[in-house]
Amino acid sequence: MKYEIMTKILTRLLIRRKVTAGELAESYGVSVRSIYRYIEELCVCGVPVEIERGRYGGISLADTYRLPSGYMTEDEYVAAVRALDAMASQINDENLLSAREKLKSKLKTEKRNLSVCGNIIVDGGTWSNSRQFSEKMRVCEQAVNESRSLLIDYIARGGERSKRVIDPHVLVFKQNVWYVYAFCHIKQQFRTFKIGRIRSASFTGNTFEKKNVSRDEMDLDFTYSDDEFVEVTLEIAPDSIADAEEWIGIDNIEPRGGIYVAEVPLKNDSTLVNKILGFGGAVKVISPAELGERVKAAALNIYRN
Repeated sequence: MKYEIMTKILTRLLIRRKVTAGELAESYGVSVRSIYRYIEELCVCGVPVEIERGRYGGISLADTYRLPSGYMTEDEYVAAVRALDAMASQINDENLLSAREKLKSKLKTEKRNLSVCGNIIVDGGTWSNSRQFSEKMRVCEQAVNESRSLLIDYIARGGERSKRVIDPHVLVFKQNVWYVYAFCHIKQQFRTFKIGRIRSASFTGNTFEKKNVSRDEMDLDFTYSDDEFVEVTLEIAPDSIADAEEWIGIDNIEPRGGIYVAEVPLKNDSTLVNKILGFGGAVKVISPAELGERVKAAALNIYRN
């Protein structure tokens, strides 16, 4: 009984995205306390359900959440729609017609490839979560195209977590990473948000009037100051040249007497050391010496561990 109600709660949230605990309790004949307990169990299972207190609060599900792709196959969707079509021809029931239309819409969503500007296929996630990332991209793209505000749950690089309303204006792709350039209601200014750091996003129901934003106005340096970079010279093994080109760009690498050398400014933080180590010895630090010592120390620490 409990799991049946949990499934029904999830299904309703997928359709309506926001309901109240009282509404769910009345629908399924249980107490409000039980509803909150079921919601907690859904959260433990990884479903991003949010509880908002107050007069206009309720239980909501992020628009970036979708059922796993294997939940229903395309054939199962088609069979369900056909069955509902047959029943709808015999029974004039609004709920039945509504369920049929929602299933048809879901089938289109499952078959749709994410596109930006109509003809670019985007899958910027990791191998383990490409679907989740694509859902975030889908919502951000829709928000940009339709001028719809988003409530995002954002985790900054330093670990700070915040919820904020943003007005997405442009999607930005830089150094193999996707960002959304948006007006932040908390800061009252435009900010650049890394899409991979958006934990969840939901449409607020509000729209906004887009401002004319030129490329010169956009902060594409992402708040990095000059003193955060260091001029680095690297020697790269031939068998790793393709990976190195994707990391620092083809234009920054040149052949010199049978070897490949890169001279480029790079952000001088722990991620630089980790990136060099990730090449497994195929990238050698020529300068600065201080960076070479940090790489050596990190490699020795790996050896000790």
